[in-house]
Amino acid sequence: MQTIDTSPTVSPLFRIHHALSEIPSAAWNALLDEDATPFLRWEWLEALEQSGCVGPGTGWNAAHLALYRSDRLVAAAPCYIHEESDGDFSQDWNWADAAGRAGIRFYPKLCVTVPFTPVSGRRFLVASDENLRDAVRELLRGAMNAAERFGCGTLQVLFCRDEESLMAADVGLARRIHFQYHWRNERYSSFDDFLARFSSKKRNAIRRERAAPDKEGIRIRTVRGDELARNPSGWAATADALHRSTVEKLAWGRRWIHREFYELVLDRMPDHVEIVVAEREGRIIAGAFNLATTSRLFGRYWGCLEEHPFLHFNVSLYHSIEECIRMGRIAFEPGAGGEHKLTRGFEPAETFSAHHVFDERVDVAVRKAIAAENEGLGEALRNWKERSPVLKKREAA
Repeated sequence: MQTIDTSPTVSPLFRIHHALSEIPSAAWNALLDEDATPFLRWEWLEALEQSGCVGPGTGWNAAHLALYRSDRLVAAAPCYIHEESDGDFSQDWNWADAAGRAGIRFYPKLCVTVPFTPVSGRRFLVASDENLRDAVRELLRGAMNAAERFGCGTLQVLFCRDEESLMAADVGLARRIHFQYHWRNERYSSFDDFLARFSSKKRNAIRRERAAPDKEGIRIRTVRGDELARNPSGWAATADALHRSTVEKLAWGRRWIHREFYELVLDRMPDHVEIVVAEREGRIIAGAFNLATTSRLFGRYWGCLEEHPFLHFNVSLYHSIEECIRMGRIAFEPGAGGEHKLTRGFEPAETFSAHHVFDERVDVAVRKAIAAENEGLGEALRNWKERSPVLKKREAA
């Protein structure tokens, strides 16, 4: 069994906060670097709690990690006691099932993550004048002790940066590699420039799909900035109705996000929200709720009130690709899953996590499974990049 390093060092004071409201928003946000995703902002995370999307009765209970020097917050991590695996996208059901059959505790889990959000980004927020590696080590030591105190069977760090997964491995967690499909801007000047990198057959197929909404009298546009800020409650109602329409059609649908959450986010951080809407005969019939920074777009929730050919691809993918090109964004991350993205110009991108199971028998098995999984995935991604790229390589400048 891999031993977790919990040896004592001179360190700042470690605390657990069971509500983000216990930490001032300015203190939390001061730890964000310029590349931080909007999902790590205090406004987003606290809205999950205030709206009741996480908290008692949801299977998610806040246990945020924090380090202090005197009264100053110098490092933190969003963390939750999670009673199951739905909504964390950890893809650990097989491990949990095996543990359950053997009568070994796997749940609850202590998860360093953002609930319902399979978006990679920094998970350990550290002040610029602190040593990053030392702070991550202290937070993980604190998390390890807290997990045992809370009776958790597992500790997980999900969708972290690669460097953080390596730091977690140094402390003793098992580093896991997975992948999503992301779109990358190769300095495209227009959507046609992007299409030029496809084969003629694929290029024509995408053009036919893009033309379909116009034939149905459907207009697609992005709502952002001042338009959202003028009527946040109205747009929150729209986003919620669209999201609900899709979730309720699925037998396994789980409605983790609610209207009150949308209202809080649109009121607090409208500059990060973008809603793509499809309008027909003066009515919104479909849409996608996205978040954005100046350099990246993050797709989150899609919904439609009317079914039309290729509407999903246009609202959730093509329109936003064109907007990213127009605005000079370097990447579009539309979320987990979806092999259909591969043939539409999205390419495999690695994601990283770190895991430790407290029962030695399961932990050993999980580490073996992760090692085999990492090796197989690495080979598959190398083969894909070398032998079967969807996009033609650009000529060297």
